[in-house]
Amino acid sequence: MKRALTDFIGTWSITRRIVLAGMPDAHFSGSGTWTADKAGAMYHEAGKLQIAGQPAMHSERKYRWAHDLSVYFDDGRFFHHVPSEGGDTEHWCDPDQYHVRYHFEDWPVWRVEWQVQGPKKDYTMTSDYKRL
Repeated sequence: MKRALTDFIGTWSITRRIVLAGMPDAHFSGSGTWTADKAGAMYHEAGKLQIAGQPAMHSERKYRWAHDLSVYFDDGRFFHHVPSEGGDTEHWCDPDQYHVRYHFEDWPVWRVEWQVQGPKKDYTMTSDYKRL
């Protein structure tokens, strides 16, 4: 089934695992809220990031989502497009490549998997979302 921006509006719990090559795993736990407006929706995510052996730290980010599921950084630069039925997309941020897969099969529980590679980056990030 195709997803529309209205499907995301509201607040979701997020659990995230970040696996960095040669480094301890990191875990994020928090929430993400999509707030509708005329241009689409603002997405705001906040929670705690825990890296093994270090104190937990506050983590936060914002993106703008357009009605067509295009995602933009909060400064207006294009980030990537979310496939409405789930599936693959990508983002090139010279010199790093971001491969992304959206999983909507178990909606309203869903997952996003990132594989990031570049000269100084090599990690996977898996985020699970569940509506609050």
